[in-house]
Amino acid sequence: MSTTTGTVALNWIDGAWTDSEVHDDSFDPATGERIGTYAKATRADVERAIQVARRAFRETDWRYDRQLRAAVLNRMADRIEARRDELIDLLSLDNGKVKAEATLEIDMVAPKLRYNAALALADFGRAAEVKPGRYSMVVREPVGVAGVITPWNSPVILTIRSLAPALAAGCTVVVKLPEQTAQINRLFTEVIAETEGLPRGVLNIVTADREAASALIESPDVPAISFTGSTATGKAISAVGAAQLKRFGLELGGKTPMILFESADLAEALPVLEKALTTFAGQFCMTGSRLLVHRSIADEVRETLAKRLEAVVPGPAADPASDMGPLIDKANVARVDGLVEDAIAAGARPVVRGGPVTDGPLASGAFYRPTLLEVDDPKLPIVQNEVFGPVLTMQVFDTEAEAVALANDSVYGLAASVWSRDVDQPLRVARQLEAGTVWINDWAMIYDEFEEGGYKHSGQGRLNGLAALEDFTEYKHIALRPGSTLQ
Repeated sequence: MSTTTGTVALNWIDGAWTDSEVHDDSFDPATGERIGTYAKATRADVERAIQVARRAFRETDWRYDRQLRAAVLNRMADRIEARRDELIDLLSLDNGKVKAEATLEIDMVAPKLRYNAALALADFGRAAEVKPGRYSMVVREPVGVAGVITPWNSPVILTIRSLAPALAAGCTVVVKLPEQTAQINRLFTEVIAETEGLPRGVLNIVTADREAASALIESPDVPAISFTGSTATGKAISAVGAAQLKRFGLELGGKTPMILFESADLAEALPVLEKALTTFAGQFCMTGSRLLVHRSIADEVRETLAKRLEAVVPGPAADPASDMGPLIDKANVARVDGLVEDAIAAGARPVVRGGPVTDGPLASGAFYRPTLLEVDDPKLPIVQNEVFGPVLTMQVFDTEAEAVALANDSVYGLAASVWSRDVDQPLRVARQLEAGTVWINDWAMIYDEFEEGGYKHSGQGRLNGLAALEDFTEYKHIALRPGSTLQ
């Protein structure tokens, strides 16, 4: 049953739905209307969830039984597929994504669960006879209780991206979901937490604020944290957890450069550039937010891309004509517009001003039209800082070396995109870029089988691929001397 007005979205602790002392309201970002109420987990609720997960780690067979873990993850995938349409509809309402984007998010979930189910079965150690009669083996064991902290921009898939490998590794888990998406949190939790065979207490899910979530960061009973969010928050929680040598897997901010060389196929590239900016209304760590263009094609790119961005239709998910949904709330509309105004005052030239929608039927929502700013100074804050909205900067370069230097002139290194029909150039440039993912003649292609993560201030550790289990696994060396008589 999906959560609607009149129903309180509860938390899931110790295998049961749990209320909280505090209730708050959820709002549709496209209209500003109230769509439900949720139980806001307190710090005490989170601390209880931690102790429940700790007990489940010690007292159940979850950490030992990889067959059970694989079976449960596959059943979760089945349940997600069975409730697909409900999840898409509620994600669109609660988060503001247009239907195509909500569909993309939900359809990524089941394959990721199935991939991690396979990892649970395929994970292995190694053994050897190191000298006659002496044997050594290395086994991988789960670290214990894992804390997963997820942002509001893609709450379902980003939760699964951390949760699935944590469960596959044999950890028990406490998930902190964002308040902004409390209604989809409730339905998503219902779908996965009530999976047949999942031992009580292995999975605990709460909707909470930062103060309550700090219990996960500070607890000595949570040795590993998987966090997706801003770089500033990632640094702050790492500093707190360092006192306990807590393990952090962090996917943080990004400032993705999209490099167009003179041989780029513009007919193919420009529609992708548009979507790289407007997908999720720019509220995406891999948003294509920095456009670097060779001078020989700059005029054509500027003119054509401006027309495309001006034609983007913002609107609610319920309207099939909508190209781009709202920002998460009006506070973020004001924040993004303030960054744009500051950039223009500092010398950025507006090619497409965009900005807040302040009249007509969309005025009550958190809509922001796409903005394109041309800049000469690469040190402007609008170039250097993550905006988390549909704001694109454009810079012109003359040489390949200059393009690489501009792309790398950032504290971020999550992703980059290179566009060129030259046979050798794209791979040559990709090898020089300081980014965890580089797309060639494409953008935002992510695969469960291949690692994803950032260089520099964009994070540490990797999710997806074989490395996904590393943040949740310890290596144990066992040295064996068979027999009872020492020689």
